[in-house]
Amino acid sequence: MSFLNAWLTRESLRFRVRALKARFRDSRAELEIIGSHLRPGDIACDIGANKGSFVYWLSRWVGQGRVVAFEPQPDLAGRLADVCRSIGLDNVTVEAKAVYSHSGEHELFLPAGHQPGASLQRAAVEAESFTTLSVPLVSLDEYFDADERIALLKIDVEGAELGVFKGAERILRQHAPLLVFECENRHLSPGNVWDVFSYLAALGYEGGFISADALLPLARFDAAIHQRREGDWFFKREDYCNNFVFRKSSGVAR
Repeated sequence: MSFLNAWLTRESLRFRVRALKARFRDSRAELEIIGSHLRPGDIACDIGANKGSFVYWLSRWVGQGRVVAFEPQPDLAGRLADVCRSIGLDNVTVEAKAVYSHSGEHELFLPAGHQPGASLQRAAVEAESFTTLSVPLVSLDEYFDADERIALLKIDVEGAELGVFKGAERILRQHAPLLVFECENRHLSPGNVWDVFSYLAALGYEGGFISADALLPLARFDAAIHQRREGDWFFKREDYCNNFVFRKSSGVAR
């Protein structure tokens, strides 16, 4: 298949439409922050890449660097790898693995008919009907060599955030990557979002949250207000806030 034909396949078009929706509508604030942070030659991680709405932009922004996209659902990982290969995103590596605090294997809980809601945490899956799939686990500290400087961790793992960070403690201490992640009380039982924030604060990170396309100080975040659970689709309200951005307070020179 020629490059032009590959660019015009249905899967390729859907991939780029998802990327455009993320960049200019659904994740505009997060991607603006990421785009201003990444430099050519950087290594960026998309953890919980799903269908790859961030991958296209990460690939462009790191240039001769690398994007490693982790997606534990084999079918999604396979399709993402295929479309990246077909349209020439040669700096993207897709790993069909879940990122966590340690390497090994773990059950992934898959809500029926709702691929974005897959989680390593049973408590995070709110659907009554679900299936399980054994998937490989990897910690970022084991995956990357100590001299590989990671610039970004973008994380969407439905309640497994703390596990991801614990498995990347060396990277967080050594390289101080920008952290852009989803985090919700509804996925963290037992525990809550402040457990995650406190862990990062102990490593020297300071954070904020996205509200109405603006980054606000974390001190203004109140889960009772910004993540209140009223109605069946509370998490789709415009004032529901589950996206956070953390930077090392002392930082590493960029």
